[in-house]
Amino acid sequence: MKYLVALLSIVLVTFNVKAQQDAVRVSYAKSITTEDLERHLLKLTSDEFEGRETGEPGQKLAAEYIGYCFDQMEYFSRVKDGYLQSIPMKRVYPEGAEIAINGKTFEQNKDFYYFPRFGDTIIHAGSITFMGYGIEATEGYSDYNSETDIEGKVVAIMLNEPMDEKGNSFLHQKDDSVLESSGNFRKKITIARKYGAAAVLLIDDELEGNIDKRKHYLERVSMSLDEPQQKGPRSQPYFFISQEMADGYLEKNGSSIAQMKKKIAGGKSANNKEIDVKLMLKVNRKKEKFETENVLGFLEGSDLKDEILVLTAHYDHLGKHHGEIFYGADDNGTGTSAILELAEAFSMAKKAGHGPRRSILFMLVSGEEKGLLGSKYYTNNPVYPLESTIANLNIDMIGRNDTAHTDPNYVYVIGSDKLSSALHEISETTNDEYTNMELDYTFNDPSDPNRLYYRSDHYNFASRGVPAIFYFGGFHEDYHKATDTADKIDFEKVRKTSELVFYTAWELANRDERIEVDVVNDFED
Repeated sequence: MKYLVALLSIVLVTFNVKAQQDAVRVSYAKSITTEDLERHLLKLTSDEFEGRETGEPGQKLAAEYIGYCFDQMEYFSRVKDGYLQSIPMKRVYPEGAEIAINGKTFEQNKDFYYFPRFGDTIIHAGSITFMGYGIEATEGYSDYNSETDIEGKVVAIMLNEPMDEKGNSFLHQKDDSVLESSGNFRKKITIARKYGAAAVLLIDDELEGNIDKRKHYLERVSMSLDEPQQKGPRSQPYFFISQEMADGYLEKNGSSIAQMKKKIAGGKSANNKEIDVKLMLKVNRKKEKFETENVLGFLEGSDLKDEILVLTAHYDHLGKHHGEIFYGADDNGTGTSAILELAEAFSMAKKAGHGPRRSILFMLVSGEEKGLLGSKYYTNNPVYPLESTIANLNIDMIGRNDTAHTDPNYVYVIGSDKLSSALHEISETTNDEYTNMELDYTFNDPSDPNRLYYRSDHYNFASRGVPAIFYFGGFHEDYHKATDTADKIDFEKVRKTSELVFYTAWELANRDERIEVDVVNDFED
């Protein structure tokens, strides 16, 4: 009987301690309010910030505002430049490409276009090798065979796939990998590279329409980190050219694209036709250096302070174009506002003597819209060691509903199970105990075509072996448009998702054991 009484007493004490601990964390979670979230968001999306484009005055003002907010919070440490981590960058302007065939010069974004994915280059060639549709297969239709020799040559490839005389695809009953390569120009380029091609000309039957459709992208200034590049194989240059351009060099041999297609439709091979021309391909773009900034607020932990939890969101957006501001309220004013509220909640907890045990880095990153550049720079140049970084919780677009959900009480969770089963379990348990949201794993599926696991700032941490979760509200009709404005934000949804992140962060920062990396994951470059 005495044993049962003692055991009951222990159970009651344990229960009371847990209840007290729960009450503490709940009280700080409730400090995250819709009013404060809205206040931050209205500031970030004001006209003076002009859409917060990387390197522009509006982005600098946003960085100052975030730093000011950190400065108002107690116990926050500064890094070298106040709260700023300066990032060396360079702009690359899209002008500067030229194609000349037999002395005739063609005009960029009129006769041809290209995506700025490769470096400056100049190629002189004495021929162009026509490689049909650029498809490689082990049986049936294939433009490559054991005798293919295009090492060091410029090749021309038609887009799409071969059709017979009745308009049916030669590949419709072939394996999926061949079908995929027939519709994906990058796979055609990859195959040509495997065979050693120096450059690829992709013949686009709808060139004029595609230039118009992609005009904003083609005219956009690209950005990259101004860091020494790792040595490796150079990206293969490729250009989209019109059928008229292709016919211009084919007619010398008494042929044309239409005749080539007709020949293929009749079941005859049209590949490996090498035509003598005087060809020059040139890309020489204007570049300029500048700086942008990540904004870092560091809250030191107590007995486990050498271990770091990183909470991130990007604060940059698309800026101002042709007098129109792209406000980026959901993308990613919501995530930025959430991080500021989370920082304040943990600051209040520390002031009252409630931790955290581990240190927390609250980081608002720039350059996400330009290729995850701010988070990439941090993981290349970490202020706090990555080997001491236990996890990254990343927030991007949590203020709107998508068409897949009628109830706003949901969030997409991406990456929780990729590196650490413990992180996934903590995420699930925390939600069950405190927030009871629908955790949607649609975008976590490796086969999902959106590939969101690779498209936000958590990925630069995960690719370095740091377990990460990406919280996302889904796409909507105002994504990357000037109409992504604050009046359309569901602040209760932002608050609820922020609470979920808070409870997850609280558990990660205060548990006895650091979560383990125990899941093998294959990462892409």
